[in-house]
Amino acid sequence: MAKKEKRTKYFKKKLLHKYRLVVLNEDTFEERFSFKLNRLNVFVFSTFFAFFLITITTLIIAFTPLREYIPGYSSTSLKKKATDLTFKTDSLQQVININEQYLASIRKVLTGDVKTVDFNKDSIIEAAKIDASQINLNASRQDSLLREKVSQEDKYNPLTGYTEVSFVLFAPVKGTISEEYNPKEKHFAVDIVTVKDAPVKATADGTVIFAEWTADTGYVLIIEHSNNLISVYKHNAALNKEQGELVKAGEVIAIAGNTGELSTGPHLHFELWSEGYPINPTNFIDFD
Repeated sequence: MAKKEKRTKYFKKKLLHKYRLVVLNEDTFEERFSFKLNRLNVFVFSTFFAFFLITITTLIIAFTPLREYIPGYSSTSLKKKATDLTFKTDSLQQVININEQYLASIRKVLTGDVKTVDFNKDSIIEAAKIDASQINLNASRQDSLLREKVSQEDKYNPLTGYTEVSFVLFAPVKGTISEEYNPKEKHFAVDIVTVKDAPVKATADGTVIFAEWTADTGYVLIIEHSNNLISVYKHNAALNKEQGELVKAGEVIAIAGNTGELSTGPHLHFELWSEGYPINPTNFIDFD
């Protein structure tokens, strides 16, 4: 028991024994400042300082962008991308499941694995039979009055009557035809020789549905008219209209030229198409 008390007193004395920490000037040995310390104070101060460093480091890692530079931590943008990819993957999986069900149903139809329903065909035919002698096809008085009322209302309606439309085609250019319309040789157009830079005019009102450059026929312009009529103008030197523009009959739409690999001189390659079939432009237009 005496030894234990002596040992306790010895450790207590050792912990509380005071020391002085002095900072001196190396050249003059002048005392700058000093501290009174003991081992207990040093231990407590070291413990609190270590705890403070651990706390500060944890806060920096948890709440600042510096954590992205520590191995094992992922960036915020990377987490966002991963979340977006997860949602996309789920959506794609649903689409795949729907497509698989659709393909499975088609496979059943192709292989003949379709459930059939047995029914009596004769009974359906008998049920559908109607005795015409029992049906009164004469118009009732109310029906006759209604027909008369509607006919009077539509008598002066301009939208119900048939109006004949006069459709006149203008010559896109004036000149001499160097090559006639010849469907046997698959020349579904007429080539009109004209002077260079002559104005090319729209043969009728319509909408430009194509206005581009092609290697074989140069600058090409195609116009869609009413009555399912299409006119084509090729080998132009320049185009004055763009796709989607509305044009009037006789309006200048291009300049005649000699563009494209298939052109042999200044001329206009002019085509007319009706209902998807080529027609001879000379039957409707006088180019002289």
